[in-house]
Order: sequence, then C-alpha cells, then structure tokens
Amino acid sequence: MDQLPEVQPEQTDGLSDTTSDIWNYVVFVSFVIISALIPIRKRLCRRSTNSKSKQDYVFGAGHISTLAMMLSIARGTLGVISVLGYPSEFFYRGSAMWESLYGVITAYPIVCFVFIPVYFDLGITSVYQYLELRFNSRLVRCLASGTYILRTLLSLGVTIYTPTVALNTIIGVPYWVSLLSITVISIFFNALGGLKAAVAADVIQSLSMTAMLVGIIIYCSITVGGVDKILTISSENDRFAFFNFAADLHLRVTTTSAWLGELFNSLSLLGCQQNFVQRYLSMPTIGQIRRTLMLNIPVVILLFSLPWFVGMAIYAIYWHCDPLKASVIAKMDEILPYFMVDRFDRVPGVWGIFVGTLFNGALTLNISNINSLATVTWEDFLSLVPALRQKSEKHQLNVIKLVGTIYAVLIMGVGFIVGLLSGVIESSMLIISATSGPLLGVFVLAMFIPFANWKGAAIGMVTSHLSILWIVVGRLIESSVSDSLLDTSIEGCYADLMEAQNNASLLIVSLEDGVNAVETSNLLNRIYSITFMYYGVFGTVLTVLSGIVISLATWSSHDAYNMKMLHPAVRWLYSRCPFSGKHFGSFEVGGASSYGGTGKETVPKC
Repeated sequence: MDQLPEVQPEQTDGLSDTTSDIWNYVVFVSFVIISALIPIRKRLCRRSTNSKSKQDYVFGAGHISTLAMMLSIARGTLGVISVLGYPSEFFYRGSAMWESLYGVITAYPIVCFVFIPVYFDLGITSVYQYLELRFNSRLVRCLASGTYILRTLLSLGVTIYTPTVALNTIIGVPYWVSLLSITVISIFFNALGGLKAAVAADVIQSLSMTAMLVGIIIYCSITVGGVDKILTISSENDRFAFFNFAADLHLRVTTTSAWLGELFNSLSLLGCQQNFVQRYLSMPTIGQIRRTLMLNIPVVILLFSLPWFVGMAIYAIYWHCDPLKASVIAKMDEILPYFMVDRFDRVPGVWGIFVGTLFNGALTLNISNINSLATVTWEDFLSLVPALRQKSEKHQLNVIKLVGTIYAVLIMGVGFIVGLLSGVIESSMLIISATSGPLLGVFVLAMFIPFANWKGAAIGMVTSHLSILWIVVGRLIESSVSDSLLDTSIEGCYADLMEAQNNASLLIVSLEDGVNAVETSNLLNRIYSITFMYYGVFGTVLTVLSGIVISLATWSSHDAYNMKMLHPAVRWLYSRCPFSGKHFGSFEVGGASSYGGTGKETVPKC
C-alpha cells in the first residue's frame, strides 16, 4: 500500500489564531442558545403561566409530527455517546461492535407487534402501571420503576460526561464547569419545556449532528484520496472484524454477542422504558406508532453507521501516527476532538459547531430523560402520598418539575465518576446490559406467562439484579479481565512526538486473531470475565426462569387478574389449551378484575 504523507499534528496548547478562536466561541455559544430556545420559544412568549397542563408536559398533547417523533426516537436510541464513542471504538478495537446494529433493527418490529398492542389501550401515564394492573402488586411496579430510574441516572451520567471530553480537549474547559453548565441549562429547559420541547430539541440535534459527521467524512475522503482509500486502509490494518460466530462467552464482542446482546438491550429500552413508551403513547393511533417505528429503521441504520464511518475516516488519517500512543491525547475517546482541532483549528467556527453539537446533544437527551424520570417518580412513588395526590394539577406539575431538578443534580454527580471506566461506549454498554435483563424479564413474565404472579415477578427481578450486580462488581475489581486494544503505529509521527511516547506503550497491547484474550485461573474469574454484551440476556433468562418456578410454587386464587393484561396471541393460545380453566381457573376473562374494577383497563386506586 502506498505510504500516505506524514501526519503533522499541530500543537494546540496555545491560541495560534485569536480571531479564529473568537469565532469558534461565538459559534459554540450561539448554537447552544439558539438550539435550546427554539423548542421553547412559544412557552417563553406566553403570558399565562397556567396554560401548560400536566398532560401536555408528559405527552405533548398529541401535537407532535411523525417525522419529529421518528428523529426523536432514533436520537434517543443512539444518544450523543455514539458520536465520540463509535469512532474511538473503531480506531482502537475495530468494527466488531458495529454488528450490534443487527440487534437494534431486530428489536423494532418486535416492539411494534408485541409490546405496543398491550400498552396502547390501557390509558396509562407510566408504563410501569401496566405491571401493577397485571400482577395487582405495587411492589412489582416499584421494582421496575426503580430499575428504570437507576439505569437512566447511570446512563445519563455517561451522556453528559461525553461532551466534557471534547470541551476539555479542545478548549481546556475543566470537566466540572461543563457538567455544571449542562445541569443548570437542563433544569431551566425542563421547567419550561416538557415532552414536546424535548422532541423538538432532538430534531435539531439529529440534523446538526448528521451534517457534522457527513462533513468530516467528506473532508477525510478528499484528504486521503477517496472513500475506497479509507476502506482499503482499514481493511489492510485489520480493523474489519465481521461475522465472527465464535461461541466463547469471554470474547469481548462477536457477531453472536453483538446481535443477541443488543437485541435484549434494545427490547428493554424500546419496549419497557418510560421515555420511549411515553413517546409512543403521545401518538393518536396504534397504526401511526407502527408506521413511525418501522419507518425509523433506515433512519437508525444511517445515524448508527455514520459515526463508525467517521472512525474509519479518522483512522485513514492517523493510521501511522496514533495520537494516543504518541501521548498527544490521554484517553481513546479524545481522538475525534483532537482531529477537529488538528485539522480545523484555523477554520473559523468549525470546532465551535462540533463542540456545540456534542454539548447540545447531551443537553437534549438529559432534558428528555429528566422529563420521563420525573413522570415515573410521580406516578409510581409520590402519587402514593395522599397529601400530594389530592393537590391540584398545577401543584402536581410543579412537584414533577422539582423532582426533575433533583434528578439533574444527581446525574451531574454520576458524571463526575464516569471517567474511571474504560471509554464512554464500554461504560454505556456495561450500564445498559447490567440493568436490561431484570426489566425486560418482568415484562416477559407479565405478557407471556399466564400463571406468573407477583411473588414470582418480584423474586425473579431481585434474584436477577443481585446476580448481575455480583458479576459486574467482580468484573470491575478482577484484574485478570483484559481490556486490550488493537495495535497502532507512530512511525509516521514527528520525531518529538515519538520521543513523547514515554510509557504509552503500556497502554497498547497487541490483539491476537482480532479478539480479546482473557487469562482465567478459576471458576470465579471465568464468570467475571464473561463479556458484558451477554448481561442483558442472562438477566432476562434468570428473571423469567426464577419467576416461573416461584409462581408455580406459590400460585393461589388471590393472584387472579384480568386476562386482557396478557398479549392477545397468548390469550388466544391459552384459551385453547387443554388445561385452560382447570389448574389456573381463577383467571377472569372480560369480567370484573381482581382489583375491583369493571373489566376495563384502568389504573387501580392506590
């Protein structure tokens, strides 16, 4: 392969062009302010403070377009983490994680035809109300809500940490200043916005981020000599690792673990998580929900693949001069911000737009999820308090906004400790995988296991949580778990950069056969070193199996429920089974429900 011209990274410690830097700061601040104010402009112009209802805050009052909802769901599926995380993942670990896209695509039709039919006609505000309707148990509902709250808090900590990497690398802004800024703006936006404003912000973010990534790809293609050159460089340096169906559970990522693990994670996110279901239920018909989700598949493919191709493009620029190995950057996630400064430092406004896009992306996702967190907390916990439940709707809305403010501060705290983990992608995947199983498992029990009761559901969730927590803690403290990176080169760097390598070689370990090897000495080590991609699968299976066993052992007539809570297909099959109406004959079909209702899917009184 022809040798590319030497990469000559510019030193960015000082301000080489004051005018250019001023423009960048102006563009950054302007972008964040404009993109934040546009979605809430109508709210700011209203004179009446009573015009916004709780229903409008939570569901957007049903006035959100299909296209806007598509972009919002796609943005929520991928998150701003992908913009920094996927390029660095490709640069230092190859394309194996790219195949998790298979799982995302597979999850969409399952959510359309399995989860949505159960939720749509229930008239619920929190998706976890469904679990109370099904199991007649506030405990199960609270366990599921608590799982969602925990996962979202941890995931958002990673999300708001992501732009701080770019701000610190490019501008030198301390991490705590960035985190505090995102938190303050999130609190303000959440107080005035609601779901409709969050969706509008997601649209702005999706379009701006897509334009930025396409611009990077075009620049790199021109620089290295075409798209085919980008592909050739990645291929010749072993960056492509597709269709690896190895059965070893200890390999970090294979085709099997990427597809299966992401399928379970995506089902838990798209089908069982409040912020997504909240968007589905804001649409007027089930047909529109299905159209939105199915049409969203190509959008997700595009938004998912762009950051990976950016990683390929940047690798084509730095394949013979790795900034991390040369000690120019301190973390692998800094590779894209470094590229922006190295290549566009003297172009007015470019890195300002880049940092503004990342900052605004974290901001909009934070606001959107704070809205959902506050809604779940009110519906599943605070509404139990009689003094609060009897208050006016305006007072309830104020309480929800106050809860959102508290969550914003907690998320900031999580963001301060995220840097201890190995990269934003691994941190995000570890959090999502570890919490997906119990949540998805309890919904599987509710929809598909006719004899599942609240005891089985609760014990199944607790058992799964404790087991996965044990494995995660063991993984984090077990030194034998490898975190190897693919080999990189600094042969094309300046001599002074090569001398600055120092001990950086300790950070890079060559990867044999394109996968991560794991040294294990005993059974516990082998358990701890199981790839995090399977945590969601194991957690779901453990929840379902434990729930089935406990339910069979403890079923009684007090566990009766309205059969309409089951999935329609399961209800149809069960009615034709030989044991229907015999062993579990206390089910009520179409009659009064066991919680004292009239057979209609309404939320039980607390």
